[in-house]
Amino acid sequence: GKPDKFILYLGLMVFFAAVCEGGMFDWSGVYFKEVVKEDLFTMGYLIFMTFMALSRFYSDRLIEQIGMQRMYILGASIVTLGILTAIVFPYYWPSLFGFSIVGIGVAAVFPMTFSLAGSSKKYSPGMAISIISTYGIVGMLIGPPLVGYLAHMFNLKYAFILFIFSGLMLIPLSRLFFREIKE
Repeated sequence: GKPDKFILYLGLMVFFAAVCEGGMFDWSGVYFKEVVKEDLFTMGYLIFMTFMALSRFYSDRLIEQIGMQRMYILGASIVTLGILTAIVFPYYWPSLFGFSIVGIGVAAVFPMTFSLAGSSKKYSPGMAISIISTYGIVGMLIGPPLVGYLAHMFNLKYAFILFIFSGLMLIPLSRLFFREIKE
């Protein structure tokens, strides 16, 4: 059936976060090898994963302090800043910094969204989470090939603009979602 707006907005937020996360999983090492020209190209992947994991351990405290709505906006802003840093300054240290904060920015989106899904009025928590998981899986599957396609059309550095777009989509979608639950 057609999901209600509550689940649709949550699903789209997970989708765009998954595009960022999946794309960074698959392309961060290639970015370091091809764009940054670094011999230790796995460092981009490692730094992204490390900071994403660390952020997931500590993001609950920040969410308690600023709230989920602000956390979505903060996460989107951090992802954008990180990717912009890596694109504008395609050198070792700026790219490491950029990839680390992308990991921080994207880390809280999945846990927050799954937590919110459990409060759906139309679906049971299990059903809501499975629907939203489907959006996330689609994002993980579409993101990396889309980056490859864009890299083939333009170049890899400019293909990473897709992550900026995906990160920024969290802002209007989270606003729509929180407006929807207030009504």
